[in-house]
Amino acid sequence: MFGLFKKNPTKELDKKHERLLEEAMQLQRNGDLKGYAAKLTEAEAVMDEIVKLSKK
Repeated sequence: MFGLFKKNPTKELDKKHERLLEEAMQLQRNGDLKGYAAKLTEAEAVMDEIVKLSKK
């Protein structure tokens, strides 16, 4: 009952991951491959955090 109002950290990270992937796709469409690679690297780091939190 007391955990009812606690935020789920993986839910927020999932949203951030999806946003980064969307930004990466837009960069790729505009021809900015270096920016695309940087956003994908950020998205992978967020996914690693999600995996780490889900294992706890």
